Amino acid sequence: MKQTTAEDVPAEIKEEMNQLYNDIQGLKEDYELVDKIGEGTFSSVYKAKDIKGKICSKYSSHFWSQDSKFVALKKIYVTSSPQRIYNELNLLYILTGSTRVAPLCDATRVKDQVIAVLPYYPHEEFRHFYRDLPIKGIKMYLWELLQALSFVHSKNIIHRDVKPTNFLYNPYLGRGVLVDFGLAEVQTETPTCHLEEDGTFSVKNCRNQEQFCPCSMRDIAGTNQGAFAPMITIQNGKVVYLNNVNGVNLTKGYPKNETRRIKRANRAGTRGFRAPEVLMKCGSQTTKIDVWSVGVILSSLLSRRFPLFQSLDDTDSLLELCAIFGSKKIRKCAAIHGLGFEISGLKYIKESGYPDGLKGFVHDLLKKECQGGTLPDYSIAFETYEYLSQELHGERTIEPKLPDCKATPEGPEAYELKRYQEEIWTDHYWCFQLLEQCFEMDPQKRSSANELLRDAFFNELNESGVYTEIESTDEDELTADGDLDYRDNDVLLISR
Repeated sequence: MKQTTAEDVPAEIKEEMNQLYNDIQGLKEDYELVDKIGEGTFSSVYKAKDIKGKICSKYSSHFWSQDSKFVALKKIYVTSSPQRIYNELNLLYILTGSTRVAPLCDATRVKDQVIAVLPYYPHEEFRHFYRDLPIKGIKMYLWELLQALSFVHSKNIIHRDVKPTNFLYNPYLGRGVLVDFGLAEVQTETPTCHLEEDGTFSVKNCRNQEQFCPCSMRDIAGTNQGAFAPMITIQNGKVVYLNNVNGVNLTKGYPKNETRRIKRANRAGTRGFRAPEVLMKCGSQTTKIDVWSVGVILSSLLSRRFPLFQSLDDTDSLLELCAIFGSKKIRKCAAIHGLGFEISGLKYIKESGYPDGLKGFVHDLLKKECQGGTLPDYSIAFETYEYLSQELHGERTIEPKLPDCKATPEGPEAYELKRYQEEIWTDHYWCFQLLEQCFEMDPQKRSSANELLRDAFFNELNESGVYTEIESTDEDELTADGDLDYRDNDVLLISR
């Protein structure tokens, strides 16, 4: 991680920082702005030195503690509504207590200028390391991310914008921190609804039964058992009309006596990372939308392709999902939310989805790179490609097992190589199993972050016990698991 000097900072950034000094009186006395390190739709983030050491002294035991004391100053744009600013700062305050979630250290307001003070976390940009992470490194990355989400979700908070740029990861330490809660919201409790034969709803909470999302109540309840259920129709890649299953054209409005309201839902998030229920405007979204985003990140790590999805709108997003998972699954997913779904005119969209599913999709992406010569000979991606080639082409029977601890006649070196290969095989097997859980279409059946942490993929981390989150009860003193040097651990974090 390169250290920034004054000469490295562009002139326009220096001008921005000087303007910030002028806008916030007294800021220069406490903080020395160093560089601009991030910018989004609603805010800009600057790296600054904590001159008086007030903030950094509160986190002396924090695992990110270092000799040079820096903080991150988040300038929230004046275009943000007061309610949105309050919501973000309040949620940051609520989430204080985890080493994997950036705490709110301080906040100040001068007229319409609002500054939030957060710890500065040395990290690598995702694009600098995602192609170099071996399966053990991918495991560590996911463990840290899911630990952060498990803590956030335990407070009944949905992050809504889980993506690599909002998870600051240090591949050398094997530690990560979830940031940017600008779109986060508190989840409202909604029961699972099961449609009975008589058209009424009963509350269920069972993953074994066909269920309907509560959002579908607005589309079915009070009608003739769904006679006016809306239909999404896509022809040649475009949504051509929205109608009901009986053919009543609703493009110019609802029937005169229709009592249902138009679907309205929070669709905030980043394109390519939004769950199907967000794309389908479900009004009863839960923390499970964050788990879907984890699946998108994991797909990028396994395929060494980022960004993986490059849709421009919701229609493109649905088509991308159809191409991988198949129109049959998307149609069934739409039914859960009280929608119909039909697609025609696109030859590459199959009912059953991509051949061999997610594994086939990742395999073919890696195959293109191998054939194109874009992977160096030493690339760790060949391990994933070899695993998928062997499994999909039937060259090896998958029987995940623990390595045999007995010595072999070939000698210690050959034994260690064999054990390494067995671990790589087993890790990849469980990793793809976890990926399938993240991409479960039905949010009621999709695993939670806490459930995923207990998955077989993380057995070695759970058994070691040293990676478990320690939550602090003292807001002024956040503790970690200790000053562990993960580079000396058996878990290889990054391949160079």
